[in-house]
Formats: sequence, structure tokens, C-alpha cells
Amino acid sequence: MKYSRFERSTNYIILGFFALFALAPVVGIFFISLRGPGIIGGGIDFSAGIHPENLVQAWDDGDFFHSIRASTLVTLTVVPIATFVSVLSGYAFATMHFRGSRLLLLLIIFGLMVPYESTIVPLYYGELSIGVADTLPGLIVPMIGIHMALGTFWMRAAFSTFPAELIDAARVDGASSWVTLWRVAVPALRAPILTLIILIFVYTWNNFLYALILVSSQDTRTAPLTLSQFQGQYVQNYTLTAAGAIIVALPVVVLYVVFQREFVRGTLTGVIK
Repeated sequence: MKYSRFERSTNYIILGFFALFALAPVVGIFFISLRGPGIIGGGIDFSAGIHPENLVQAWDDGDFFHSIRASTLVTLTVVPIATFVSVLSGYAFATMHFRGSRLLLLLIIFGLMVPYESTIVPLYYGELSIGVADTLPGLIVPMIGIHMALGTFWMRAAFSTFPAELIDAARVDGASSWVTLWRVAVPALRAPILTLIILIFVYTWNNFLYALILVSSQDTRTAPLTLSQFQGQYVQNYTLTAAGAIIVALPVVVLYVVFQREFVRGTLTGVIK
């Protein structure tokens, strides 16, 4: 289908408007983080010059080094494990039919309907009883669990779009289910898998409630939890608070900018032929 120049221009104008609407808060916070000292309020005011050293001061005063390190360890552990298990379970439910598979799938998807806030209190007391409270493993394992419902549902939908003829052809050629999965199906579903990785990364990095309840020491506090405490310390200093928010949000922004094409493609398409 061919579009006229007017239609293309109209589409660009509409998309540009919504892009500016979505990016305005982020850009505003970034500008606020560069304001000079002593400026009160949340507006953008560069009358005292531009001060990128605010980011360094926020990094030092908020001790973001330990929290960024903790968030990095948690995220780099949760993302590959949750993605790997989601790929396995999604492939199994999409291509293998065994007794009780539909009931088991419904039980897993039921996890999408249960607010994870309702599980935090019994989870906390359970971790206390086995001695893993206020540890990174005590935060990592529940984080993997809360992503399994979405991951399984997402990957089952992706594998359901994969041509069954290719799987049958691979099995006729003598390929096992493991080889068929990793050498035939996964390369064709790169975009949906990468999209799932981005979603799990964002949810894990930004998770606040689990970190608030399950960890408390300096070495185990994650970036969002440290940002909340930093905001309480500098409640009237909008500049340093905005600088801390930029530090915490930067990894997510960079990840999305780098993989934005694959993210959009993965949300709109199945198998890339």
C-alpha cells in the first residue's frame, strides 16, 4: 500500500507529538538535574549556569555505587535465568501435548492475575524462617518467580506462531527437541525473545516493593530503594533528587535506545521469515 506525501507527513506529525509528550517528563528531569545550586522549585532555570557536577554529587552523597552494583547483580542473574526457563516452558506448552498440560498452563497464567503485593508478607516471613532475608539470593529467587508467568505466556504465544512444518521436518531429520528448539526455533524468534529480555530487565531493575521489604542493608539495597531514601534526605533539593533519578533511570533508557527497533518488532510480529 502506497501513502501520499500528505498522509506520511500527517503520520510523522502525530507520532512526533506523542513522542514529545512521552519524552517531556524525562527531558524535564534531566534539565532540572543540571540547574545551579540554590534554585527552589521544580521548573527549568539555567540562570546560574549548567552544572553537570550535580550528577557526581548525587552519586557520592547517595552512595549509589553499592545500590547500582546490587541492582546489576540482581538483574544480570534474574534476566538470563528467567528468560531461559521461559523459553523452555513456552516451547513445551506450544509444541508438546501431554496429560494435564492445559491445567498446568492455566495455573501458571493464573500468576498474572494474582497481585504480587499479596505475596510479599508470607514471602518475607518465609525467608526469615530459612535465614535468607536481607540477602541478594533472597531477592533474586522471588524475582525470577514473579517473571515466570509472563515469560511463559509470552513465549508460548511466540512459539505458537512458529510453523509446525519446520519442527516436523527437523524431527524427521533426526533432530531432538533440544536441537530443534535452539537451532531452529530460537533463531527465528529472536525479536520476541529480545523483547522479553527487555521487559524482564525493566521490571527487575525498577522493582521497588520487593527490595523495600526483603532487603535493608547497604550492600543489598537496590537502586530504586536508594533513590527513595535519597529523595527523603534531599526532599527540598529538587536538583539533586532529579540527578539521582537520572542515575537510576540511565541503564533502562540506554537499553531501550539501543534495542528499540527489536523491541517494537518483537511486540508486533512473531516469526521473522
